[in-house]
Amino acid sequence: MRADERPVRTAYGEDPSQVGELSLPEGDPRGVVVVIHGGFWRAAYDLSLGAPLAAALAAEGWAAWNLEYRRVGGGGGAPETLDDVAAGIDALRGLDLPLDTVVTLGHSAGGHLAAWAASRTRHERWAGGVEVTAVVSQAGVLDLVAGHEAGLGDGAVAAFLDHPPGAADAAYDPARQLPLDVPLWCVHGRDDDIVPISQSEGYVAAATAAGARAELVAVDGDHFTVVDTGSAAWAGTLAILDSLPVRS
Repeated sequence: MRADERPVRTAYGEDPSQVGELSLPEGDPRGVVVVIHGGFWRAAYDLSLGAPLAAALAAEGWAAWNLEYRRVGGGGGAPETLDDVAAGIDALRGLDLPLDTVVTLGHSAGGHLAAWAASRTRHERWAGGVEVTAVVSQAGVLDLVAGHEAGLGDGAVAAFLDHPPGAADAAYDPARQLPLDVPLWCVHGRDDDIVPISQSEGYVAAATAAGARAELVAVDGDHFTVVDTGSAAWAGTLAILDSLPVRS
């Protein structure tokens, strides 16, 4: 992002939470990274969590769209949160950005939303949207059933769905939307005691067995190491982005 500019906040809907903040690099963007914050889908957490990542991405030449959405306790949950993420990504069409490369990058519950966004257009409710071309999940909750059984976030999955996960929730669950048509990387701390690395391990194993391109990038550290822009884990995330094909 240019040193003398702040992110530009733009609404994509009427609710106060239906906004995004756009950080632009110097010169033409290499592509777009949609930053989706975590917080177990709860209203206590907001897009300020993604702001340092967006700034770091803009410094590396990416257009960073730091997305807010309705959360549990603020009008969110399934399907409203998912409607917002879909609408927020589709709003990229109005931001005069190159959409050849659109990466979703999400932490924790944001990792769930980032992976979900890559399969959303299969479903009539979200069909016709901007296509995601790659996903980076940072300590993501990628299996809602396993997450509920493990009691992640003190019942966060059931609160998000408004009931324990079941077969009717398959369209909301990345682990039940395999295989993805785009590559996905799971960057996860080995010592994560908030979202265990087994979430990423299980997803990658199932994804690769289904013929998808998925890779586990296990790093030293805990749940928040992966979003520390001064960490080796973040440098690894930038290396993943560097490996992607971008517009010439």
